[in-house]
Amino acid sequence: MKNLLRLILCFLLLAGVLSATQKTATDSAKQTKPADPCKLLTSADIQAVQGDAVQETKPGAQPAGGLVMSQCLFRTANPSKSVSIAVASAGSSSPRAFWQKQFQSGDPESGEKDKDKAAAGRKNAKEEDEESTRPRTIKGVGEQAYWIGSPMVGALYVLKRDTFLRISVGGVREESARIEKSIALARVALKRL
Repeated sequence: MKNLLRLILCFLLLAGVLSATQKTATDSAKQTKPADPCKLLTSADIQAVQGDAVQETKPGAQPAGGLVMSQCLFRTANPSKSVSIAVASAGSSSPRAFWQKQFQSGDPESGEKDKDKAAAGRKNAKEEDEESTRPRTIKGVGEQAYWIGSPMVGALYVLKRDTFLRISVGGVREESARIEKSIALARVALKRL
């Protein structure tokens, strides 16, 4: 009788461990499921920032640097005012690890490259182009955020937990206005992420 009770206890204990393991695996799968970028912004969000209604959304996904980039193009009535948003999720690499490598390894705020350039006393056209596309820190959105762009085009990258967003707006000539519009949309998207 004691052996039967021990066997039943072992079975119940094993069943409990398996159930807990299964629940943990299910919870992990839920956490790593990539967000649908087409659901992070609404037509009303885009219209409020861009002043133009969304006519169509086009989802897509592609591998990029060990990540999976799920993206959505919000095509507006005036196509030049369209908005693109992408969400990085894990592939063979973690989005946070990719972020650290991309933005922290050269620490855009360290200024080491700028000191070297200043010491040289002059810049050629290639250096000026590199400087204009160097990541610039953006404060007040997400855990960390960077703007990468030139006077003509650019995108805002925003880190939240183990993922990041890339947001790009069209139809805006002034870079500062593109940055502000991208920040406004990022704040909305982060609430839904």
